[in-house]
Formats: sequence, structure tokens, C-alpha cells
Amino acid sequence: MVGFLGHDSTELPPLLNLLAISGSLRAASTNSALVAALAANAPADCRVTVYDGLGRLPIFNPDDEGERTPREAAGLIDAVTRADGVIVSCPEYAHGVPGGMKNALDWLVSRDAAVGKPAMLVHASPLYARAALAEIMRTMSFALHEETALEIALLGKKPVEIEAILAKAENRLAMQNAVQAFADFIRTR
Repeated sequence: MVGFLGHDSTELPPLLNLLAISGSLRAASTNSALVAALAANAPADCRVTVYDGLGRLPIFNPDDEGERTPREAAGLIDAVTRADGVIVSCPEYAHGVPGGMKNALDWLVSRDAAVGKPAMLVHASPLYARAALAEIMRTMSFALHEETALEIALLGKKPVEIEAILAKAENRLAMQNAVQAFADFIRTR
């Protein structure tokens, strides 16, 4: 139905602000490429912002919480707090969650930022550590959306190959559908 001045009278859903975090610090990271592609292919009702401060976070120390929280850690905490949901794409090292990603999560442990925060895991390769990362995030009280798994096999690919894989119509559609399913999960909570 068309309303006043030719505008559609159906109400559009509010724009969701999603924070995407790559758990990798590598310049040619497949996980970083995946979160960048998610941001570029997000549905119109979602804005995906890629967090780029993982490598600048100091090592977590409980003595540095509260008023002593380092600026970089405070920035992460604020970004997670303000986001409507968090998307994490993380590599694994020796079948475990890499230290940088675990460090970022540690800065959120004693904060309310993670409590009830919708989160979705996406993957650039099959992982043994996926279960460990999910367990950590559940323990922190993230509300994990596990219905729609997005895995695009990028492991071992060269940057040109990664770009071509992520540009394929079926992969762009898969990314858009995964983010839309996550957005629907957030809106129905």
C-alpha cells in the first residue's frame, strides 16, 4: 500500500548496527577478508562495522579494569556495548582460539557488554576450535545465534583467489542471507 507522497506505508525495520571482529592479525587473513565481505554485502537494514583494534589491545590484566581500563580496551567495550549484535570470524592455532581473540574476549568478561548480546560465528575454514570459541562466548553470556552457519572455504587460498571466491554470486547471497537471519534473530529476541 502506498501512503502519503508516494511513500510505502509499511514501516521499515530500524537499521541494525553490527560489529564484525576478525580474530586474526595477519595482513592476508582469510577471516579479515570474510568480515570485510560481510560488511560489503550486508542487507540494506544492517550496517556492519569491522573492528580493527585487536592488535592494539594490551594483554588483559584484571588490575587494569574500572578507572584504569586502557583506552584501546575501553574502545572495544564501548563498540560491543553500542552494537546490536557481534559477528566473529576467527582462525585457530593448534586447535585452539588464538591469543589475540581470547584476549579481546577477556576484556569483556567482567562487563555487561557481552551479557545477552546477540552474536554469530562465521568461518573461513573448518575449525576444531569452533566449539571452544562458542563455549567461551556462551560462558560469557553472549546470546549465540547458531541456526545459520556461514562457512566459506578460504583456507590456503591466495588473496586473488579469496577475492574471486567472495565475489561469487552464490557466496555474496550466502553472506547476505546469513546476516539477514542474524538480524531476524536479533529483532525477535
